[in-house]
Amino acid sequence: AAVAAVPLRVCHQEIVKFDLEIKAAVQDIRDCPGPLSALTELNAAVKEKFRHLRGCIQELEQMAKEQDKESEKQALLREVENHKKQMLSNQAAWRKANLACKIAIDNSEKDQLLQGRDSLRQRKTTKESLAESASNITESLMGISRMMSQQVQQSEETVQTLANSSRTILEANEEFKSMSGTIQLGRKLITKYNRRELTDKLLIFLALALFLATVLYILKKRLFPFL
Repeated sequence: AAVAAVPLRVCHQEIVKFDLEIKAAVQDIRDCPGPLSALTELNAAVKEKFRHLRGCIQELEQMAKEQDKESEKQALLREVENHKKQMLSNQAAWRKANLACKIAIDNSEKDQLLQGRDSLRQRKTTKESLAESASNITESLMGISRMMSQQVQQSEETVQTLANSSRTILEANEEFKSMSGTIQLGRKLITKYNRRELTDKLLIFLALALFLATVLYILKKRLFPFL
């Protein structure tokens, strides 16, 4: 049983791998834009994967029949049936994908034929369309030229306005500088006057103190000569 476990595990892995590869290939067929040669190559690859998958399932079925225990044998046979059902489902999806892809390719070829006919009709009216397009282009260029002329004029006016604004700002700046000098001069004068006022107050206080001292001295000599 230990020897048989390795082939069983490998067989399960191979079945799962081919199942996933078939699903991916079927999706590629469904999304195939053509041509038919590309679809043929994809179908050949899917056929080869189905062949390998079928061989792995048959090998698993043979291993199931060789199991000694009836329970293991039945379990493996149930897995075989599930894998067969999954393979049939993949085959059905494969057929549907081929049908959808062929319809899409046919529709694409029809569209190309219709486009070819339309291109022939378009060639008949090419000269008129070119003449009309040239006229429209000329009018558009003239409109663009007029618009550019207006833009240039507006730009000149804007530059002139900016130049005037710059001169005004420079003049205002000079006035501010002059006002700043005047303010600084006034501040110095106020500081000087404050200092002079403080000095005058101090001199007045000293003169008043001297006057009071003189008066007190005279009163003392008159009233109290003996002192």
